[in-house]
Amino acid sequence: MNSRTKSHFVIVRPLNVLLGMLSIFVGAFLTGTLSPLPNVLLACISGGLIMAGGNVINDYFDIEIDRVNKPFRPLPAGQLSPRAALNLSTILFALGIFLSIFIQIFSFAVAAVTVVGLIIYSARLKRTFLWGNVAVSVFAGLAFVYGGLAVRGTKGFWIPAGFAFLFHLGREIIKGVEDREADGRVQANTLALRVGGPHALRVATGVYLFLILLTIAPYVFHIYGEGYIWTVVFGVDLVVLLMLAAIWFDSSPPMLRRVSAILKADMFIGLIALYQGQANIS
Repeated sequence: MNSRTKSHFVIVRPLNVLLGMLSIFVGAFLTGTLSPLPNVLLACISGGLIMAGGNVINDYFDIEIDRVNKPFRPLPAGQLSPRAALNLSTILFALGIFLSIFIQIFSFAVAAVTVVGLIIYSARLKRTFLWGNVAVSVFAGLAFVYGGLAVRGTKGFWIPAGFAFLFHLGREIIKGVEDREADGRVQANTLALRVGGPHALRVATGVYLFLILLTIAPYVFHIYGEGYIWTVVFGVDLVVLLMLAAIWFDSSPPMLRRVSAILKADMFIGLIALYQGQANIS
């Protein structure tokens, strides 16, 4: 893989894209059917392209911040030009929306709205008080909705969409604390800068503790079975609690970066738990 190809590969953040595509698949699966399967596959590809485009446009607008926090990223490192990144994001967005046309009209609407939202988020909302955190969390939840729409489902995907919203909201707040120095240099107005790092971490802790309580509810109300509850408690909730303890013990940027990475990896375990829970959806 030559350096230019590698830069294109890195800037789309393939693990994030894979996570999003799996979320779309699980969103469809949790409705109780994967039929029509071509629609599900189209939704996964379309959603993956849109997410990739969102990652690229985010780096395009964040180049000054990344010069401080992540100088190894393709744009601040000079491995890719801003113009090339903008062109790449445009192509990815266009392909994602185009493929959504062949799923159904509501899928097209979600895809188009998401693309507009991702652009607005990257250009403006990301640096605003809490709204940026909420926006990116909504996009994360929409992945499950997008999967459900692909099979014209009306239930099953709302629970994981809510979980995804809260999980991403807590993680985005933690990332905001990690990035507060660079955000301050560009006069951003994030939660961490407005109320301070410790108070922002309290908000993130509250969000995650609320989420942990909610993850128990599908088992209590007999929506998901034992396979789900054991996986979610030991594979997700326990990990989250350990990460919260870690950031209160050490809230330095390197620690926050490690915690953020572990939480991202833990999302895959969350998808496994949801997948196991499907057997008990009525």
